[in-house]
Amino acid sequence: MAAAAALLAAPVAAQLQPVPTPYDRAIAAGYKAAMLCSAIFNARANGAERTVESVERNELVGTYPEYDALLPTLTATVGADRVTVPFDDRLPPRVAIAQGADGCTNLPIGTDPALRPPSTAAARTRPAGRPPVVPEARGALRGLFDRAFAAGFGDRTNTVALLVMRDGRMIAERYADGYGPATPTRTWSVAKSIAGTVAGTAVARGLIDPAAPAPVPEWQAPGDPRAAITTEQLFRMASGLHSDTGGSRTDAIYFGGTAVTEETVAWPIEVPAGTRFRYANNDILLAIRGLRSRAGDDDFARTLLLDPLGLNGTFAEKDWRGNYVLSSQVWATARDLARLGQFWLDDGVVDGRRLLPEGWMRWMTAPAGPQPADGPGYGATLWLFGPAQGLPAGSYAAQGNRGQFIMVVPSARLVVVRRGEDPSGAGFDIARLTADVLQALE
Repeated sequence: MAAAAALLAAPVAAQLQPVPTPYDRAIAAGYKAAMLCSAIFNARANGAERTVESVERNELVGTYPEYDALLPTLTATVGADRVTVPFDDRLPPRVAIAQGADGCTNLPIGTDPALRPPSTAAARTRPAGRPPVVPEARGALRGLFDRAFAAGFGDRTNTVALLVMRDGRMIAERYADGYGPATPTRTWSVAKSIAGTVAGTAVARGLIDPAAPAPVPEWQAPGDPRAAITTEQLFRMASGLHSDTGGSRTDAIYFGGTAVTEETVAWPIEVPAGTRFRYANNDILLAIRGLRSRAGDDDFARTLLLDPLGLNGTFAEKDWRGNYVLSSQVWATARDLARLGQFWLDDGVVDGRRLLPEGWMRWMTAPAGPQPADGPGYGATLWLFGPAQGLPAGSYAAQGNRGQFIMVVPSARLVVVRRGEDPSGAGFDIARLTADVLQALE
């Protein structure tokens, strides 16, 4: 009996991995390469500067627990157009490569560092950031800015930019040391709201119908039940798809160099589409994958939205197969995000030109379909706020990891942008800040 038990235990023991695992080290190295590359080279393309020390002090602390202790042990080298991070003597280093207007691309684990993914934007020049004229917050508003930058409105928070616009005019902005109006930082899930806006511009051109099945090429084999999932269900986090991690964790894509078309398209249905709200990066990545198949332009996010809206300090990054990682991997200045918030307030019209179909903002802010169990509601890539959160009815926000926010209060013609590098587990109270801003402006 003892011998039989030992035989049964042998396969289990053979599967045990050291802690941290080789994969943990590879992902941590990719995390470091990606963050340093995007922070340094995207800022440089905008005429700004970030240092390695600044990135290590802000973006590379307070990360996910399994990587946080590893990151300081990994040495990065910043080259002329890339960042390399060795992590294993048996494998090549992790590499992230600067791709001009496409930002940075993280190469897959084990890839030859000499590989350069294709990019249509590598040689493109970008205008510098808008003039660094910073209005000084005054009176009660100044006190709120002081609180926000002194770890107020939440525990252990780290505000790096704060901007307030009223009636289309910027009335106050402030930046932490090492940041400024031309400094792009990662949007994290604010990118999802950018994705929903890109989709609206595609609808305006007749490229896609959100109510129709999502045109994901990998789902078109006869009999694939996922072929019935609509683009709208993807944007409303109601796909019903399974994944083996929390819906907000897609580390293999974000930091492992795995392509969108290698992972997201493979997950099976878990519950019927349209019956469950489950916040999921994959849903947005799949919606944008479908849009790529219809756009006829691999740079469609820039062509349809970023350039027409004048978001010159924004970088929508791609994986090594040319897919947008438009659920998180966008780097943008605070001013660009404020411009986007104003664009939403103006119902998709900029400089007298309509980019979004009439009614698209109502669609993005309608709580159709299943909803989160608690907290703010959810539209189509925008979070819905109101009296329950101490704000006027009809308020909405784009929100991202580590404290990224674009809060819009239509009734007050107000846009508040807060950028943070909050550590994991910290929470910045954007509703409280916005309510206090409204009171200060009375």
